[in-house]
Amino acid sequence: MFTGIIEELGRIERIERSADAARLTIRGPLVVSDAGHGDSISVSGVCLTVVEQTPGTFTADVMAQTLAMSTLDGAAAGATVNLERAAQVGDRLGGHIVQGHIDGTSTVLAVTEGDAWRVVRFSLSPALAPLITDKGSVALDGVSLTVSAVSPAVHADQWFEVSLIPETLAATTLGERVVGDHVNVETDILARHVERMLALANAASHRSAS
Repeated sequence: MFTGIIEELGRIERIERSADAARLTIRGPLVVSDAGHGDSISVSGVCLTVVEQTPGTFTADVMAQTLAMSTLDGAAAGATVNLERAAQVGDRLGGHIVQGHIDGTSTVLAVTEGDAWRVVRFSLSPALAPLITDKGSVALDGVSLTVSAVSPAVHADQWFEVSLIPETLAATTLGERVVGDHVNVETDILARHVERMLALANAASHRSAS
């Protein structure tokens, strides 16, 4: 489990691709400083497992499903990534509960500069739209954020916005994002549970009615 509070900006040093997987070597001296074989590290929101490490880097395998669901499918050597170690029991929960299980990706639709912040609008797929709510939590590339606006439910093309403070812009890769870029999206786990409960309740109601 993670909190969405980024600890370090890392860099992809090497990618070895196979037919249905990839092996990434990432430089991140801070997150690897106390990491061991089998530990979890969030890489731009994707929970990966350490399989090899050096004093300054770690290597992790990425499955085909993860590649299909996240921006890691298009990752390249030299790319900057957000890194966070798994939360320890007893830590302060500075963000929200982030599992590192990506629900899909979103595209940057617009960037609006403010005096001391930046508002970024993202696309929202029909599958994820019910799980994003105004003032709710969302993790973008592993960064815990609060949704500052959502499109009206009647709009055919759904979107949501987040407002980024200078610290977030400087400490994470979100400060580099421009229109057309893609980000990993993880919706709030509580929203996903509620959606599942409602789906099962509706299914049971239809069965009893028939």
